[in-house]
Amino acid sequence: MFILLKLAILFAFFIPSEQKFDKLSIEVLSLPEVCQTKTKKGDMITVHYKGMLTDGAVFDASYNRNSPFDFKVGVGQVIQGWDRGLIGMCHGEKRKLNIPSELGYGHRGAGSSIPPDSDLIFEVELLKINGQKLTDDANQDL
Repeated sequence: MFILLKLAILFAFFIPSEQKFDKLSIEVLSLPEVCQTKTKKGDMITVHYKGMLTDGAVFDASYNRNSPFDFKVGVGQVIQGWDRGLIGMCHGEKRKLNIPSELGYGHRGAGSSIPPDSDLIFEVELLKINGQKLTDDANQDL
């Protein structure tokens, strides 16, 4: 019995655990050539996104529905990780957000697809700021 306990403790240290994020991290995946406008608190923005758990399981994707998501950034309409991670974003920019559970859905989780205390990964593409599309920005210089 003592040997089994030792083995259990040994395996607990060497079996890789699920990745945990200690803070919000932002990775820029792509930037437009020109950035005339950046998102700021209170802007109405339109995004496409893919949301994943840290094991890679996709729990939601606006791309699959062909239905971008609109919301005011920085005012509490979405999870804190989005409110913080999407400020300063350019039209057409794509970002990857690694969001710790406390800036996501926390202890409550979300339905059956996001367990409690889950860290989240989002890939987000900014389509519009205050109703203005990327092509509108590009056409202003013509």
